[in-house]
Amino acid sequence: MKLSNLFGKAPITFSGVRIARSTGASSIDTASDRAVLFGGQNTVTVAPGTEVSSDDVALSVSPLSNVAISSYFSSLTSVPTVHSLGRQTAYVGAGNQLSAPSVPVTATSTRQSYYGLTAVETASIEKTRVVVTFGDSITDGFNSTVDASKRYPNQLDDRLKANGAARTAVVNSGISGNRWLNDVAGPNGNGRFERDVLNTKGVTHTIILLGINDIGFSEALVPAQAVSADQIINSINTAVAKAKARGIKVFVGTLLPYKGAGYYSVAGEAKRQAVNNWIRTNTQLDGVVDYDKTMQSATDPLAMNPAYDSGDHLHPNDLGYGAMAATVDLSKLQ
Repeated sequence: MKLSNLFGKAPITFSGVRIARSTGASSIDTASDRAVLFGGQNTVTVAPGTEVSSDDVALSVSPLSNVAISSYFSSLTSVPTVHSLGRQTAYVGAGNQLSAPSVPVTATSTRQSYYGLTAVETASIEKTRVVVTFGDSITDGFNSTVDASKRYPNQLDDRLKANGAARTAVVNSGISGNRWLNDVAGPNGNGRFERDVLNTKGVTHTIILLGINDIGFSEALVPAQAVSADQIINSINTAVAKAKARGIKVFVGTLLPYKGAGYYSVAGEAKRQAVNNWIRTNTQLDGVVDYDKTMQSATDPLAMNPAYDSGDHLHPNDLGYGAMAATVDLSKLQ
């Protein structure tokens, strides 16, 4: 397990961390409850700008199952490194509830964020392929049903398991609001690609879907941060080259239709078309995932299919995320 204080300005002390199999909501299988140790100690202090990895924990988990991570802070603690739109309920309670069978739920005791938790890594006896999905809120699963695991990477993982690819894991490295060229929601894509893709343990494949926020923000929300189609293309090209140099198979997704979204513009649409045309004709890729074609409205190809639209004309609903997952050629991930 990896705990993070990358964006903190002061040390953070975790007074205890435990892991157990989840039995739903805030409940755990108490027989599976395990202490997570750091250098043999229950307590760990994470310095500003750093991450720490735990000792190995002996706990068997089934594919596609959920685990519950419990952290205890013995004093009032600010945890600035957060996955703020996790679409998974976190439960907050007073006092040390590390091994509590469940956490009492009140009107103010739940969040949809992960605090200080960066990764949970599992070991497998057999060789496992690892697919890292890299992108923005569309990869992160924004507007998917909370606690239902209907993000497109989850549904891609479901498809892989259902089609006999039990030894293929899917990692979600999407950050809502992320852009290639400017920091806002976390480090920009150029800055975090190595950390979040290349340095993922066991990575064998990556699916890149990033750029629509560069277009939308620069055209409608932050004109001072102008971004051209060529800059987005160069960013994708650089990421592809870095991944291929590590022996990673690279797939790039076309940018989804977004007509009607709050930051849509005619000029932005021209940039999206230019980026997508480049992606479709790029012979250096191991494959193209044509999300644009899949998600288009039958009556207006610049807009999202209403059946797949969550309502903001930018992010898919659960059905749309499933359609995205179905667009990926599974044979190329095995």
